[in-house]
Amino acid sequence: MIKISKEIKNAYKNKNILVTGGTGSIGLALVKQLISCKPKSIKVLTNDENSVFDSGKIIGENKLIKYIIGDIRDKERCQLALRNVNIVFHAAAMKHIDICEENPFDAVKTNVIGTSNMLEASILEGISKFVFISTDKATTPTTTLGASKLLAERLTLVAGTYSENQKMIFSVARFGNVIGSRGSVFQIFYQQLKKNLPLTVTDSRMTRFIMSISDAASTILKIGHIAKDSETFILKISSVKIEDLAKIMIQVYKEKNKLTKDPKIEISNPRGYERFHEFLVTNDEMRFCHDIGDMYKITKKPVKHNISLKAVNSATATRIPKNKLHRVINELFDEVVY
Repeated sequence: MIKISKEIKNAYKNKNILVTGGTGSIGLALVKQLISCKPKSIKVLTNDENSVFDSGKIIGENKLIKYIIGDIRDKERCQLALRNVNIVFHAAAMKHIDICEENPFDAVKTNVIGTSNMLEASILEGISKFVFISTDKATTPTTTLGASKLLAERLTLVAGTYSENQKMIFSVARFGNVIGSRGSVFQIFYQQLKKNLPLTVTDSRMTRFIMSISDAASTILKIGHIAKDSETFILKISSVKIEDLAKIMIQVYKEKNKLTKDPKIEISNPRGYERFHEFLVTNDEMRFCHDIGDMYKITKKPVKHNISLKAVNSATATRIPKNKLHRVINELFDEVVY
């Protein structure tokens, strides 16, 4: 996990914070880490009553946290949730590619109109900072999910121009696949292993950027601290071949369950909208993409020296070492319960 510095913790101390989608994988991890920053309050906005019940059991009783049942599609509910809030982390979204493809009208209502509602309400309520949680699927999108997230990114990056004389900061955190999160390929493979089914890999060439849930949450907190407005932040992360991920999951599962026979890997055909590799930054963004150490930052200011295209393409980026991937998967098997 990326260490949260004292300086970052102080940025959230005594602040009123709203996390939309705060009972999802990333949202919940974010809430857990925010508690250690000693904010004045943490509001969690979600439309999932069951996940509120589950989150309460995971986190336990905490006077800092207030769960709000509501939908980001409802602008009035958004505005009420934002009363007296200083900082917003907007993680609520439809995130599953297949579901978004099958329900594009709803994906747009949630990911685009819902984000617009949150941004407009944030401006009206005079918040100080807003961080939108995006995905690498928004770069040159080929899916409804990616396209809707791209539009939400664009809305976020121009929102600051509507705040007139009051200084409000609106920024984007763009991530790769968060391993272990709900609906991730890890979860799909894990369920297949439990049911003694073949692990389905769409193509042996397929690669993805991956990061842990805790690293995603820590990065969001850092971005919320350093953001200056209309910036997109991307954590430097390693990539993995999906087939290698499947193989190591089989290895760890065998070790834990003392299996003598390897579960099979089944190669199927990629779906028409599914791409082989992901990109953290688009070609057009490269001219404005600054290397700031552990992250890239896209601003309106051109760079003097472009970063390497290889570093932001999952096909050519640094691969996560297999021993590290083995350790991460081993920990997830111990911690994650579905």
